Amino acid sequence: MIRLTEIKLPLNHAPEDLTTAITTKLKISAEQMASFVMFKRGYDARNKRNIQLIYTLDITLTDSNLTNDLLVQFESDNHVKATPDTSYKYVGEAPKDLTERPVVIGFGPCGLLAALTLAQMGFKPIIIERGNEVRQRTKDTFGFWRQRKLNTESNVQFGEGGAGTFSDGKLYSQVKDPNHYGRKVMTEFVKAGAPDEILFVSKPHIGTYKLVTMVEKMRAEIIALGGEVRFATRVDDLHITDSKVTGVTLNTGETLKTNHVVLAVGHSARDTFQMIHDKGVYVEAKPFSIGFRIEHKQSTIDQARFGDNAGNEILGAADYKLVHHCKNGRSVYSFCMCPGGTVVAAASEEGRVVTNGMSQYSRNERNANSAIVVGIDPERDYPNHPLAGIDLQRQLETVVA
Repeated sequence: MIRLTEIKLPLNHAPEDLTTAITTKLKISAEQMASFVMFKRGYDARNKRNIQLIYTLDITLTDSNLTNDLLVQFESDNHVKATPDTSYKYVGEAPKDLTERPVVIGFGPCGLLAALTLAQMGFKPIIIERGNEVRQRTKDTFGFWRQRKLNTESNVQFGEGGAGTFSDGKLYSQVKDPNHYGRKVMTEFVKAGAPDEILFVSKPHIGTYKLVTMVEKMRAEIIALGGEVRFATRVDDLHITDSKVTGVTLNTGETLKTNHVVLAVGHSARDTFQMIHDKGVYVEAKPFSIGFRIEHKQSTIDQARFGDNAGNEILGAADYKLVHHCKNGRSVYSFCMCPGGTVVAAASEEGRVVTNGMSQYSRNERNANSAIVVGIDPERDYPNHPLAGIDLQRQLETVVA
């Protein structure tokens, strides 16, 4: 196949315009093209009066020799290349005499995909999740929001699906992905029931209600492949001999022997961070950001971004990104902007206030919200100890009576 990038067409173009754009670019007839697939669709809204859709397309021609000829002909054109192989390559296969199963700690996005991949390779992982399964966790979370009853082990941060289950379900980042690992994630999500469009829209998201069912289906596949999931169970100790992991002890008192542990505990498992540090595992303080969340009318953002095109179905609810570089060397920027969403309480410890933002798939709530944060770093703001950043977080989150 041939991949074309930066194909630009007007916002309200006709479907057949894509075929015309392909044949014009490659200088071929429509009969020479067997089919095409939309790999990516974004938009350029810098000119609100002339918003452009930007496509990346994969084209299959009727003649493989013609494909090779065109790739040679357009060799110097960076927007005409061979379609890369985005299929996932498994790094191994479990031995038939597997005696010790890998343990995955945490069942958020990282743990979920790690466990699924291990299961698909035949390793029958054991997943340990301190929170509840996703539907009970939903009840726990709504109990906190509506009745102010916090379950410190099952909440917005802890439980099946991770923090993203009660966030915007955003599925994009600015991290480069030369091996197309992200495609594996998207493909598994679609297989579990996510809308097909997440495979091609530039800023895909899913939303809580769709995510709940998807997470359940992915868990079912892991179990069907021989995996095991233990909810409401916490890892309280990590066994290390001669600098090698040999097992874990659970809060039930049970010890699981294993030589392989995937630590996928997320950003709020502060007691786990303390435990592994106490065990002598190297822990390094990293920069992060702190701030607050703002809320404003979605219609205002739509009008500011899209002008008269506000409300267009393809564009959907508008987002934004703000950045300011301060003279003192710090940067202030928007983060996790949630179009048509709500601000939600996201504490996992008693006596502390933490907020997050979330949008459902429709993104049709009246307001938008965004975090406004400032970057901080260990050397300047929390020196002397690798876990000092957690102390700073707790200080800022603590409710003062």
